[in-house]
Amino acid sequence: MERLEPRSGMRSRERKRLFIGLLFLSPWIFGFLLFQLYPIITSLYYSFTEYNLFTSPQWVGLDNYADMAQDGKMLSSLYNTAFMALFGFFPQLAYALGIALLLNQSVKGLSLYRTIYFLPTLVPAVAGSLLWIWLLNAQYGLVNQMLGAIGLPEPNWLMDENWTKPSLILMGFWGTGTITIMYLAALQEVPRMYYEAASIDGANKWHKFWHITLPAISPMTFFQLIMGLIGSFQYFSQGYVFAESSNQAIGGPGNSILFYAIYLFQNAFMFLKMGYASAMAWILFVIVLLLTLLIFKTSSRWVFYGGEK
Repeated sequence: MERLEPRSGMRSRERKRLFIGLLFLSPWIFGFLLFQLYPIITSLYYSFTEYNLFTSPQWVGLDNYADMAQDGKMLSSLYNTAFMALFGFFPQLAYALGIALLLNQSVKGLSLYRTIYFLPTLVPAVAGSLLWIWLLNAQYGLVNQMLGAIGLPEPNWLMDENWTKPSLILMGFWGTGTITIMYLAALQEVPRMYYEAASIDGANKWHKFWHITLPAISPMTFFQLIMGLIGSFQYFSQGYVFAESSNQAIGGPGNSILFYAIYLFQNAFMFLKMGYASAMAWILFVIVLLLTLLIFKTSSRWVFYGGEK
C-alpha cells in the first residue's frame, strides 16, 4: 500500500522550493525594483511637479500636461515621430518582407547573400549614422554622385528640411537585416504541401502569396508591427547624430528631425525640466499603449495561427 506523506511535509518542501526559486530570482527582482519600478513610479510623481534636479520638486498638478498642448515644439516632435512611423517603418517592413522572399529562393550562393544583407545590422547606430552622413553629403557624397551621373536632382539631404526625414528613411532601409532574417525564418516554416495543393488547384504565384504566405507569416508580421511601432516612437540616435552634423540646434533644419525622444532628452538634460520631461514620457507611454491595444484588438481579423485560414 502506498504511503501518503503528511500534508505538512509537502507544504514544507513547497516552501523550501519557493525559497530556493526566489533566491535565484532575487538579483533580477532587486534590479527590477531598484532600477525599473522605482524610476517608473518616481517619474509619474515628477510629471506633476516642477523639478530641475537641484531643488526640491514643487507640486504643479496637471500644469505640465496642459503646457504640452500649447508647446509648438512638442507638437512638431510628435508629428515628426508619427511621420517616421508611418512613412519610415511600414515601407521598411514591406521591403524586408520582399528581400526575405528573395532570400528564400533556391539559388547558388544563397548563404553568402544572406550574410551580406545581414552585415549592416551589426554596425552600431551611431557609426552607421556617421557613415550615411558621409554618403549623403551634398557636395561629395556618393549618393548625390550617383544621382548626378544619371541626370537626377541632387538634394541637400542634411541641410534642407524637406529632405532630412527622407534621408533618415533611406538609411533605415539599410538596417532592416534583423526583420528580414526573422521573416525568412517564418517563411521557411510554411508547409510546402500548401503550395503543392494550390498548384494542383491552378493557383498562380500571386494567389499563393496572398492566400498562403501572408496568412502563414501573419504572427511574425504581428510581432514586427508591435516592436516596430514601439521602436519608431522611441527614435533617437540616428536623428540626434544627423542633427549634430547639420551644425544647427538639436532638431536639425527647421526642427524637421526633432523627434519626440530627442525633445524629451532636450527638456530633461539640457533645460533641466525634469517634471515636464517626465510628463512627456508618460504621454508617450499612453500613445504607445493605445496603439498596441489597437493592434491587438484588430489582430483577430488578420493574424492566423496553425493554418487557421
